[in-house]
Amino acid sequence: MGVIQPPRSVLLVLAAFSCEEAAFAWTRTTACAAWGPIALESDSFDFSETDYYTSTMGGPLRMRLYAFTRLVDPATLPQVKCRTNEWEETYRQTWQGRGAGRPLNLDPGYLTEAKLVLASTKDHAHRIYLSHGIYAEITLQYRAGAWQACDWTYPNYRRPDYQRFFDQCRTLLRERRKSDNG
Repeated sequence: MGVIQPPRSVLLVLAAFSCEEAAFAWTRTTACAAWGPIALESDSFDFSETDYYTSTMGGPLRMRLYAFTRLVDPATLPQVKCRTNEWEETYRQTWQGRGAGRPLNLDPGYLTEAKLVLASTKDHAHRIYLSHGIYAEITLQYRAGAWQACDWTYPNYRRPDYQRFFDQCRTLLRERRKSDNG
């Protein structure tokens, strides 16, 4: 029989995409107020792999990735996703832009040394129900010294520039765990 142990803390990550620069500044401020300082922030990536969001978000879309300094319990992912959904609605209600009905999309998740997990409100064969209407999926796996996509991995997460950011996140996590244990 295995011994039940609490999970190790993980690196909280957040993907934000929008066609407005102001949405990224608002996201940064809001997320830092809730979760503390940002340890890593990606460049602004083109988000052009799909036109799925064009009708509701407009374009051209850009995406930024954030990783937070404080490690968290992976069991908090449902609460994190519910909170980011609330933030999207708050931003939408105060948004001064024109056109798109959804000016900001926030996708939280967490990173371990072995995987990137993203939260979703949508069920699918490869997603596991957590709680509060939130599901989780392993989006990337770290194997043989590199990030590996799954069959269902979104095209943008397959890109080398995204994966370089997650390499930096993985290094940060390993350093944090090492310093916390020593």
